[in-house]
Amino acid sequence: MATSQVLILDKKQIQQKIDRIAYQILEDNLNEKEIVLAGIWDRGYKLAIRLEKVLKKISSLKIILLRIDLEKESSKLIAKTDLNESNWKNKVIILVDDVLNSGKTLAYGLGVFLNTPHKKIRTVVLVDRSHKIFPIATDFVGLELATILKEHVDVVMDVEGEEDRVYLS
Repeated sequence: MATSQVLILDKKQIQQKIDRIAYQILEDNLNEKEIVLAGIWDRGYKLAIRLEKVLKKISSLKIILLRIDLEKESSKLIAKTDLNESNWKNKVIILVDDVLNSGKTLAYGLGVFLNTPHKKIRTVVLVDRSHKIFPIATDFVGLELATILKEHVDVVMDVEGEEDRVYLS
């Protein structure tokens, strides 16, 4: 049986959400000289790259882009990063992912930074489904969406933004 997909956000709407989030990040960090955009692989990292592009256009912030690889199916935190912790020590960290469902992925992403001093940690998601079972709050959200648990939010995003779409199926 084929599943039907409903388009929630198109390319233009996604870019508008990214632009708005970038301005919110800038407002939240007016006194900072640099921030760390920590994207959870893979769509969270792609979103972080897109946020970095906008932030570079609208601010003079130095942006450190960090890739976090998580084993999401594991029952404990298993993560790798492409930079060592000296790159984010005592800095503002913006943790980025595409969709917040249960909160497990963001909780694991936060775990990467818990043993290193930092100024503050903020979270960004493109879509918040509000089905949290972990105590995670989102600071910057593109779209809050009320869904049922059986529904799935599928984010299609490339680095250049050519194929951007968000579907509900």
